[in-house]
Amino acid sequence: MKNFIVQFSRIFVGILFIISGLIKLNDPIGFSYKLGEYFGETVLNLPFLVPFALQIALFVVIFEVLLGIMLLIGFKPKFTVWSLLLMIVFFTFLTFYSAYFKKVTDCGCFGDALKLTPWQSFTKDLVLLFFILILFINKNTIKPLFKVKVINFLVILSVISCTFMAYWVLNHLPLKDFRAYKVGTNITEGMKIPDSAPKSVVEMVFIYNVNGVNKEFTEKNLMSIPAGATFVDRIDKVISEGYIPPIHDFAMEKDGADHKNEFLKEPKLMLFIAYDLMKSDKNGMEKLEDLNQKARAKGYKVIGMTASSPEEITKAEKNFGYTFDFYFCDGTTLKTIERANPSIIVLDHGTITQKAHYNDINKLKL
Repeated sequence: MKNFIVQFSRIFVGILFIISGLIKLNDPIGFSYKLGEYFGETVLNLPFLVPFALQIALFVVIFEVLLGIMLLIGFKPKFTVWSLLLMIVFFTFLTFYSAYFKKVTDCGCFGDALKLTPWQSFTKDLVLLFFILILFINKNTIKPLFKVKVINFLVILSVISCTFMAYWVLNHLPLKDFRAYKVGTNITEGMKIPDSAPKSVVEMVFIYNVNGVNKEFTEKNLMSIPAGATFVDRIDKVISEGYIPPIHDFAMEKDGADHKNEFLKEPKLMLFIAYDLMKSDKNGMEKLEDLNQKARAKGYKVIGMTASSPEEITKAEKNFGYTFDFYFCDGTTLKTIERANPSIIVLDHGTITQKAHYNDINKLKL
């Protein structure tokens, strides 16, 4: 019975680490954004690590996949189990901290493929910690499945495969798109809220200064506000979150007006997505004007979308000789739409028909 529990734990933990790692390895840039949230001042307060978020993300996801493989095949059991234990202890602490203090709404454990609430993430880590502790206590019973040379070959092959996969998705696009803006999605439909969808429950809270101390009062106890108290502010406290459509905060703003309803009706619309013009790839930016001319000759409406300032837009237009206009959209939304900076999106009446990394412009079908 004991051996069965150990072997079950070995298989369960190994497979889960491989799946979790591969999903994040499919989109390491997305995972790096999530790490950037953790490194920020609201969670770990390690802002000096934010510039290295992508490198750390790549190391973590590749190591996660390798640990799963190493556990299954029995490569250096003590090193593998110790590594698993240290990793899960750290992430259990992190998910608890995020959940308890409501710092991060999604841990990013399974990328965009499976969204977990902070408490679900913490529970998942507790389950993993339980099985990893079983493996830790019984690590001497974990035996290799193959001869040493075969196991070493499998580990080296895994490292090479993971590294190649990382290189590919960074220079092209994720192999599988789990985001709300994948090919085939109609943006207009994705923004709609069904009539039967649950509504947010919001409570108005009034803040009054009572004898030098700010106190909160709800609508129910407004009559109990002491005499002499002075009004400070009114806030809306969300009691329960309502339905949030898969696509939200999407905009195409210019000169104070949102043009999305107009543009999403275009039969041929090409978007150049560059969430930050100052961080965009120069080689990719140099390709956009030529593509713009070719697309316009084919009858496309072409616009750029960015979260950069008007001054940065003007600088980019001058540097690269752009003849298309840029429209503003929230930077987080643009990062969600596509990972490359810049990237190209083709739409037909609001439906995404093509997406391309700037390295794959020649693969677009115009």
